[in-house]
Amino acid sequence: MKNENVAYCGLYCAECPNHTGVIADLARDLRKQLRNFRFDKTAEILSKFPFFKEYKKYNDCYCVLGAMVKMRCGKTCREGGGNPGCRIRSCAIRKKYEGCWDCDTFETCEKLAFLKTNHGVAHIKNLRIINKKGLKEFESGPKLWYQEK
Repeated sequence: MKNENVAYCGLYCAECPNHTGVIADLARDLRKQLRNFRFDKTAEILSKFPFFKEYKKYNDCYCVLGAMVKMRCGKTCREGGGNPGCRIRSCAIRKKYEGCWDCDTFETCEKLAFLKTNHGVAHIKNLRIINKKGLKEFESGPKLWYQEK
């Protein structure tokens, strides 16, 4: 396979916010600006007013942004990026499949079920396209990241 960006599950790593680093970069930049403006002091003062009571959680927010900075994945799924214990990747490799699209049961596979939380049915729709039209056509067309139904 030429394109390392197509994960076994049908998602496209090149458009993953963890792989591109877009969210990590935004979180890093926001934290930097908050520090530059010493916004922790502003939040502390504002939190004393009922209208701005949410600012009492400022430190939690700053901490979450720090966690988002760490959400980087420098490698694609096929290069070992993402979850090192991914059951989907392990299954496809064990069965010598190029991806889940080679499996007759991908539509109902329990290993793919957890992806619904973050991706809806995007991965299933991508797998259908690859299964029907092939990787080359999938790569040249739209790739879904999230799809309701």
